[in-house]
Amino acid sequence: MKKFIFFVFNVILIDQRVKRVAGTLTRNAYQIQIVGRILPGTIDAGDFPYPIHRFSMWFKKGPLFYFFLNLRLFFFILFKKADILLSNDLDTLPANFLVSKLKGIPLVYDSHEYFTEVPELIDRKIIQGIWLFIESSIIPKLKYFYTVNQSIAEIYQKKYHVDVKVIKNLPECSRKECPVTEIPGVLDRKIIIYQGALNMARGIDLAIRAMVHIKNTVLVLAGDGPERKNLEEVSKTLDLKEKVIFLGRKLPAELAGITAQADLGISFEQEQGLNYYYALPNKIFDYIHAGIPILVSPFPEMDAVVKEYGVGEVLESFKPEGIATQINRMLNDREKQELWKKNLGNAAKKLCWEEEENRLIEIFEVIE
Repeated sequence: MKKFIFFVFNVILIDQRVKRVAGTLTRNAYQIQIVGRILPGTIDAGDFPYPIHRFSMWFKKGPLFYFFLNLRLFFFILFKKADILLSNDLDTLPANFLVSKLKGIPLVYDSHEYFTEVPELIDRKIIQGIWLFIESSIIPKLKYFYTVNQSIAEIYQKKYHVDVKVIKNLPECSRKECPVTEIPGVLDRKIIIYQGALNMARGIDLAIRAMVHIKNTVLVLAGDGPERKNLEEVSKTLDLKEKVIFLGRKLPAELAGITAQADLGISFEQEQGLNYYYALPNKIFDYIHAGIPILVSPFPEMDAVVKEYGVGEVLESFKPEGIATQINRMLNDREKQELWKKNLGNAAKKLCWEEEENRLIEIFEVIE
């Protein structure tokens, strides 16, 4: 039985991609250990079919955080027995790559996004330059590399002349029915939902401002992140306390039960860096599996899903008034609602992790 150690920067327990990959590998007779960090407000681990080790960190962000994170990962891996290393995203890659070379262990890289083009780095050229140096120093030397969509795969292929596979982050079609969790403050109003991190440039503030012009509807924000205080201040300033509900971070099973109650799912990433422009957010597929139509940014990967499967619309305007007009139309068009409902059911049957995991196993089966 081959032993994997793999590493993740995010909150392990709500990172669905990590859990799906780990579950697939475990079911296919690989021994797994996940390593990450302890975050403030981390949700209890619960029961998992593989061990989880989490580091506490002195620094919470900035260059020293990333330096000590990789230092701790380096020494942890160095003295652990493993047949394969799996690094999730660029921030855990340096330590994995060094140990891979020192010990002659195969390294697999799972890029969840176009890391060097995230909005947080666009205006920080020195920091962005450091990550670009790390990226350009390591990625051309990688033999096993996969990412979340074709657009990002093609960028890396052209940039570094490497073979990049695509493993989309799709929900399991065989997952169990989730209990419905009551959403406080909804009453008899329609529900618009945003699920995911409350980060910059995700258009959440635009959605909040649009609520001024949308009646008998609430906006539910299921997630947490660095922009939460700013977004709460926007809601308060516009006197939208009764129309915008902050639920905070939820475990996936509970989140699925919440999302299923919504009438519309939104994903309004803004064009601040190529990462969001070429993004294919997980939440889009969660909305589809929940059976709710979607309204997404007019960017290539999101646009393609909406048009191929006929499951919603693409934003016509990033102005709050324009967003409100489009949402009001979508929520009240009964004919389109019926069509979307039918198409959503068909799309959910096709967009399944069970299909992606076959391609995932093919990657690992050829590792030498």
